[in-house]
Amino acid sequence: LCCQCGVPIPPNPANMCVGCLRAQVDITEGIPKQGTLHFCKQCERYLQPPGTWIQCSLESRELLALCLKKIKASLSRVRLIDAGFIWTEPHSKRLKLKLTVQKEVINGAVLQQVFVVEYIIQSQMCEDCHRIEAKDFWKAVVQVRQKTLHKKTFYYLEQLILKHRLHQNTLRIKEIHDGLDFYYSSKQQAQKMVDFLQCTVPCRSKSSQRLISHDIHSNVYNYKSTFSVEIVPICKDNVVCLSPKLAQSLGNMSQICVCIRVTSTIRLIDPSTLQIAEIDGSTYWRHPFNSLFHPKQLEEFIIMDISRVQEKKKGAGAGARSNKHTLAEAWVQKTSELNTDRQYFCCTHLGHILNPGDLVLGFDLANCNLNDEFANKMNPHSIPDVVLIKKSYDRTKRQRRRNWKLKELERDREGVESDDERQYQDFLEDLEEDEAIRKNINIYRNADIPVESDTDDDGPPRISLAEMLEDLHISQDATGGEGANMMT
Repeated sequence: LCCQCGVPIPPNPANMCVGCLRAQVDITEGIPKQGTLHFCKQCERYLQPPGTWIQCSLESRELLALCLKKIKASLSRVRLIDAGFIWTEPHSKRLKLKLTVQKEVINGAVLQQVFVVEYIIQSQMCEDCHRIEAKDFWKAVVQVRQKTLHKKTFYYLEQLILKHRLHQNTLRIKEIHDGLDFYYSSKQQAQKMVDFLQCTVPCRSKSSQRLISHDIHSNVYNYKSTFSVEIVPICKDNVVCLSPKLAQSLGNMSQICVCIRVTSTIRLIDPSTLQIAEIDGSTYWRHPFNSLFHPKQLEEFIIMDISRVQEKKKGAGAGARSNKHTLAEAWVQKTSELNTDRQYFCCTHLGHILNPGDLVLGFDLANCNLNDEFANKMNPHSIPDVVLIKKSYDRTKRQRRRNWKLKELERDREGVESDDERQYQDFLEDLEEDEAIRKNINIYRNADIPVESDTDDDGPPRISLAEMLEDLHISQDATGGEGANMMT
């Protein structure tokens, strides 16, 4: 019989029934039934004392371990058998933990008990987010510069940064005249950005650091680091003049070439032979060359007559030729000189898209003063009269039919130049015309503009619907998405 209530029971060391034993002894005494967890809303991390912030999803093993560490000291007196979460509303700022514990009580009898510990989630901004909000606190800065009048390479770089989400760790992005400044809270994050830039665009970099403070007792130094990244001053559609040595090493190319693309390398084409070459950053800095013209000097020509050229015989040591372009010989006339009978003869790599009567943009080398050290030493007969760059389309019509858009970096602007919008439109047109660049960029469908049929073959190039992404806006609460399922 139970020594307290007299109920018949199987024999046990305490000679008490379970009810009386629980009434006499509470094995959870001393274990806190309530606790507090600190949560940062900005980066969605939990504080693991004393100063570590860790990423945990709801009802995950990491969050369970964090909760148990809060009561680890008091759990040392009992034996933990099981632990798990009880479902709570994701927005309630409450977490409930169901624990099963055992303990040896009177005369060696083992008692098992189940109880609930409730945690209240309190908001607290972590140190990293404090620095981001302050905007003025930084440990490292990456200064990206390009000494050119056109920002096509920067617009391309901006889309790559957005696609690979490298802007997330920045404290601040500041736009200045020649480029962008990226501010970081640690040198490692800045170094990661520099490594990314060296892989995606031809550039060179150098670093320096300045001592801010020094603790002589603990031998701790506090530095501010600066990384300077200079991108090659060549953009798409530039006409360049190579040095004789470089032109020879690239397969006896002509010194006058057109830049058709700038990605991780500079891609050049010889408009008179269709010979192509790729120049990486290190090669460029060993044999630097400049653009002969800036984009504002582009002139509009009209095609009077054009004839495709059959395969030319390759010269000695000639390199690869482009399969996407067609060599043609054309007679052109400036649209500003239509009342005269002056025409120009040229070879062009755009034979696949040009027909008589088409408008085309190009540079007039016959009536200009070239201020370039390599061009001035060239034989005048080797310099073409006109270099055609790209076919001209109606810009307003292209803008009206453009049913896609790009995202932009949030940055501080010192002053927006009126020329920036024109350059941005140039970049968007380049995306429509060059499929190779489009593959590296996230293009989003613009739902405000209706989708037109793609049957207009004579119009300007367009981006197909299959290449576009839907622009999703997902807003998440600090402790889980709207209506989010609790993870098991």
